[in-house]
This record gives sequence, structure tokens and C-alpha cells, in this order.
Amino acid sequence: MQAAASLRPHRDDVRIAVGGLLGGLALWGIGLGMNSGRVFDGDWLLVPLVVMAALELLRRTRPRFAVIVGTVTVIADQFTQGSLATILMFTDLMYAGALYGTPAAARRLPVVTGLLTVAVTLGFLAWLRQPEAILIGVATGLVSFGPAATGLLVRGHREAAQTERLRAGQTALLAELDRTQAVTAERARMARELHDMVANHLSAIAIHSTAALSLDDPDTTRTALKTIRENSVDGLAEMRRLIGILRDPGDDPEPVAAPTLAGLGALVEQSRANGLDVRLTVSGAVTDLPAPVELAAYRIVQESLTNALKHAAKGLVTVAVDRSDERVEVRVHSPYGDRDGPRAPGSGAGLVGMRERAALLGGTFEAGPDAPGGKVWRVCARLPLEGVTE
Repeated sequence: MQAAASLRPHRDDVRIAVGGLLGGLALWGIGLGMNSGRVFDGDWLLVPLVVMAALELLRRTRPRFAVIVGTVTVIADQFTQGSLATILMFTDLMYAGALYGTPAAARRLPVVTGLLTVAVTLGFLAWLRQPEAILIGVATGLVSFGPAATGLLVRGHREAAQTERLRAGQTALLAELDRTQAVTAERARMARELHDMVANHLSAIAIHSTAALSLDDPDTTRTALKTIRENSVDGLAEMRRLIGILRDPGDDPEPVAAPTLAGLGALVEQSRANGLDVRLTVSGAVTDLPAPVELAAYRIVQESLTNALKHAAKGLVTVAVDRSDERVEVRVHSPYGDRDGPRAPGSGAGLVGMRERAALLGGTFEAGPDAPGGKVWRVCARLPLEGVTE
């Protein structure tokens, strides 16, 4: 079914064939011919005319066959009175042969017709020995080489345009993929920031509200409510900071400062106020670090303390930050085991976020018990300093 449709003449080819045939019949009707005194005079010119019109139906579907038979037909037409319509339709077949034929045939056709033009010109010059013989060569070039060369040029322009369209489509696809990846990466970054900024405060609120509800002690309840209020205010401030970053149109000369390792002391004090027993140790200079490394290290400590607040057993939590020439190493150890007090729910997103932060900087991240059946939960992140831009 599809093969039959591919061999069906194009509607434009049908119009060309019908127009050429009617034009030739009109010229024959008024007695206008191109040659006189030929072997087959009179109505014989209609035979090449009809054959050439039929070949026009194949100009797009079978261009090579149409060119070969058309060449034989136009030669045969020279033995009749001749028709201008037959010659014009032959030029169209040469044009279509270069335009719709195979790439190899399209390249060969101008070469063959060009050589034929030269051969005809030299042959008639040698035969007639008259300058007018050059006109025969020019006419041969006009009806063969000219249309073939024009068809090859048009084909080249079409193929170049098609290549550019494909390239533009590929570029648009790559741009869309880049945009999608950028949106996905930005969503992941926002999710990490939102989780790390708010989870600590909400976890403290959940734990202290649970304690206040479970203990019938006014002093304990008052202390818990005070802690809940402090964490609520701090959490709202963090939320406003994040919303301000998202809404910032970019013309604010004072960018919002990201947390730094200089704020670890305040973070540890806040964790102590929430009920953790925390000890912080910092070795090496941590004041001139690349901003991405400093932010990642701070967030990893923050999330580790949040997880300790939610899940750790009673005992000492140690935080160690070591800076060397090659990297910053963050280690947080907390008691691991059954917890006596209230426990806040967790989803595991914190561990995922910490691992993502380390991976984005080309670092490593490990989290888990220090040994099978061990009593210490260990978090260790190594963040390289080389190759990190501000």
C-alpha cells in the first residue's frame, strides 16, 4: 500500500505534464514548429510530445528513468518538425533528475551534461566548420547542463536547510534538557536548604511539646514552651530568609549572608538549649574557606545535631571539624541505642541531603554505627578544597 502511494505521481507533476501537453498541442494547432524539412515531418512531432508529457509524471518518483528516456525522446524529436513544449519539458526532466535523484546521480548529471555540451560543440565545429556551430553547443548546454546544474544547486540549498533545521532541533532539545536538569538541581538544592534550615527547629518543637504533654509539671511545661517559642521564632526567621532568597529579583546590593563555620558555636549552644550534651572541637583555620565548602560543612553539622536530637540516646555528642591544606573533614559522634525520652519522626531525607552536599563538591560521606552492634552513631564527611569555585 505504501509502495503504491510512493509511485503515484505528485499533483504538481500532473499539472506540469498536462500543461506541457496542452501547450504542445496548441503550438501544433497553430502550425508552429522548430524544424523544417526533417525526415518525419507533419504530425510526427506529437509522438515525442506525448512521451515527454508522460515522463513528466515520473519526474519525482523515477527521475533516473525519466532522464534516460527523455534524452532518447528529445533526440528523436530532432528528426521531426519539433516542438518547443517538448524541449521545455526535457529541461524540466534534467532539473528534476538532479533535484530528486540519488545523491550520486545528482552529482554525476551536471558532469555528464557538461561533457556532452563540450563534445557537441566541438563535434559540430569540426563538421560544419562555421562559427554558428557554437550556437548548437550553447543550445545543448541550455537544455541539458543548465537545468542539471540548477537542480544540483537547489538540492544543495535544500539539504543545507534541512541540516540546519535538524541542528536547530537538536540544539533546542539540548537546551530543554539543560533547563530540565537545572530546574531539577535547583529543586534539590532548595529541598536541602529548606530541610536543613527548618528541621532542627521543628524537631526541637516536636520533642519539647511531647515532653510538655507527657509530664504534669508546671516548671517543665514552662521550660518546654519557652524552648518551643525560641525554636519557632528561629524557624520563622530561617523561612523568611529562604523566601527572601527565592523572591530576590537580583537588584539587592546586600546579598543575604549564608551561614559559616564561625556560627558553629551558636549552633552548638542552641542544641544544648534543646537538651543535647554537645562538645565542639575545631582545628585549623576555618575562616578563609570557599563558600560552597563552608556552607556544606555547616549544614552537615546542623543536620547531624538535628538527627542526634531526634534519635540519639542519652550521652555526649561530639562534633569535630578539621581543616587541612587539601580538605575539610567533619565528624559527629552520638550515642546509638534505645532512647528513653520522646522521639521525633524522621524520613531519612537528612542523610540523603548530607550525602548530596558532599557529592556535589567531589567529597565523600559516611554515616552509620561505628561497628556492627556498636553504641556510637558516626557521621563523617570529607570535603576537598581543590577545584571548588566561589
